[in-house]
Amino acid sequence: MERVTDFKVIVIGSGPAGCTAALYLARANLKPLVIEGMQPGGQLTITTEVENYPGFPEGILGPQLMELMRKQAERFGAVFRIENVDKVELKSHPFTVTTDQHEYQAFAVIIASGASAMQIGLSTEKALQGFGVSYCATCDGFFFKGKEIVVVGGGDSAMEEATFLTKFASKVTIIHRREELRASKIMQERARSNPEIEFILNSTVDEVVGSKEHGVTALKLRDLKSGATTIFPTQGLFVAIGHTPNTRPFQGQLTLDERGYIVQPHRNSTVTSIQGVFACGDVVDHIYRQAVTAAGSGCQAALDCERWLTHERITERWDLPMGEEERIDR
Repeated sequence: MERVTDFKVIVIGSGPAGCTAALYLARANLKPLVIEGMQPGGQLTITTEVENYPGFPEGILGPQLMELMRKQAERFGAVFRIENVDKVELKSHPFTVTTDQHEYQAFAVIIASGASAMQIGLSTEKALQGFGVSYCATCDGFFFKGKEIVVVGGGDSAMEEATFLTKFASKVTIIHRREELRASKIMQERARSNPEIEFILNSTVDEVVGSKEHGVTALKLRDLKSGATTIFPTQGLFVAIGHTPNTRPFQGQLTLDERGYIVQPHRNSTVTSIQGVFACGDVVDHIYRQAVTAAGSGCQAALDCERWLTHERITERWDLPMGEEERIDR
């Protein structure tokens, strides 16, 4: 496999965090390489209208926003490549990032690989993503004003999403596959005390009914006790069964928490457990998960990275061939 040593900084991920990091790095004349991953542009590419990103008073399509962010970073010299990261070697320097096409070496790495919303796993669910099927209440709740919608899940996230959605929807029904909810007692009580929230337990969604033209119109539910199926009319489906951080290549390399998110041990810094490796966006954030917060942390990671490179005096050794620079004391 070809080894590439042309780039001093590699950004893994091309969502709002990765694109913003690339923009700031490129403007600092660092010419970063952005490895776009399996979903170029991140989760925003599977959304439709984005109305809560600053600067777009009329809203903007998710894919269009990401295309603009990419072009802005490219304008200043960032290089984007559609490749998937297979493995990394972060315990020796320069760092090595191996994709399905190349082996790269770099002085610094910014991880912005994001997180993936866990899905029910239905083909009809996937077909209607962005057309009535959503994974983020704060992103899409506004579009369901006055509508009756469903939230699938039984944990704190589901209760929080359902409670938030009552600000817009006329009725929210929580569907959970078990008899008991997994949410904390206080979150359960908050949801149960809300008159606009109803519950259907011991049931699962077998099919999402609808079309891209008309959106979601109903769900096919199956009672797990009786096996009976029913058609439940609804105008939207929010899946809130958790998120999985995209950190598989970093297992055994970086410190991860019990859920798989990258740990940042130093307060007010995006550095990870290894100096010279930074992380930003949803790969570290399991609380906010917004495009604007991801972009902000991408800015922070780029600034931290630039300062680290300068502090370690790496920039003064860039005239040397990769591998001949003196080893950095980390």
